[in-house]
Amino acid sequence: MDKYHLVVLFGGRSAEHDVSCVSARHVLAAADPERYEIIPVGIDRDGHWSLSVSSVEALQDGDLPDALDPSGSSWDPLPELQKLRQSGSVVVFPLLHGPLGEDGTVQGLLEVADVPYVGSGVLGSALAMDKLAAKDVLNQYGIRQARHRGFHADDLPSKGSEGAHALYSSLLEDLGPRVFVKPANLGSSIGVSLADDAAGLEIALASAAAYDEWILVEEAISGREIELAVLGDRVPQVSGPGEIRPGAEFYDYADKYEDGSAELIDDPELGPEVVVSLQQTAAKAFAALRCSGMARVDFFVSKNDEIVLNEVNTIPGFTPISMYPRLWEKSGLSYSGLIDRLVDLGVQRNLRQRRNTIR
Repeated sequence: MDKYHLVVLFGGRSAEHDVSCVSARHVLAAADPERYEIIPVGIDRDGHWSLSVSSVEALQDGDLPDALDPSGSSWDPLPELQKLRQSGSVVVFPLLHGPLGEDGTVQGLLEVADVPYVGSGVLGSALAMDKLAAKDVLNQYGIRQARHRGFHADDLPSKGSEGAHALYSSLLEDLGPRVFVKPANLGSSIGVSLADDAAGLEIALASAAAYDEWILVEEAISGREIELAVLGDRVPQVSGPGEIRPGAEFYDYADKYEDGSAELIDDPELGPEVVVSLQQTAAKAFAALRCSGMARVDFFVSKNDEIVLNEVNTIPGFTPISMYPRLWEKSGLSYSGLIDRLVDLGVQRNLRQRRNTIR
């Protein structure tokens, strides 16, 4: 069988740029060279695309600040993808976490180019990325979530005003005593704050607004943090559960990627009925948001075994400590085997779409 041209996209313009580079480092190392001709394409923080062969060496050395070499040859996606299509089979693996990569934008470009790619399509990517939109959809399917309110940054009252004090009091009364404040379109806990008074809320809202114009405020759920991995398309597979035990007050960016103080448990003690309910809800949420290929679905489980869905991530981390590949390895699917399965799913979805759109 001829090799696939496997284009691995990494970097990007979002605040999750470094996380993307770490994920790419491990995918590039694990992809089977007998099956793939690997083409690493980096996107720098200014949005410049380049063929990043030299950057891969920097990534392998863990040199994130210099991982995207600005002197790399420019790579214009549409004509370059067209050339690859003419020379053989091509699949794109986007490892672009956050906006301008995980939100349907790059997926739309790949649809226009008519090339298969790993992961959810335009709609599923956009819905899951926007936490407020995702909550609206999941609510229609009766999936329990944290109580929440959403705001556009332009609609927030000015600091110190009577309206601001009224808003802070209302949020803490309706959702408190503690609330999480998050940018609606970002991941890796970037821009996320925990607040329990008016002063903390003011700071948290400003922090979230620095990353996104839409802001989510939700009640702080007390419970175990449980994650499941979903793999497939119309009838997906769902892994067993994993548990995150944060080393900090909550599972923040430093806890995830810097100090490594969080404890990740890939065989948590949960009753069989709870596990089945988690798996069923994860599959239901995956379908409701029109996801495809992969997703990590995050939950809270209370002491009374009540389940609350937190969020759905369509491009979960692929770092050494990331739960998504760990859960599949626990299920017997190796890291390289997972890459193969994701590539196959992307090719199958593209073939199905072509049948539905080309007459």
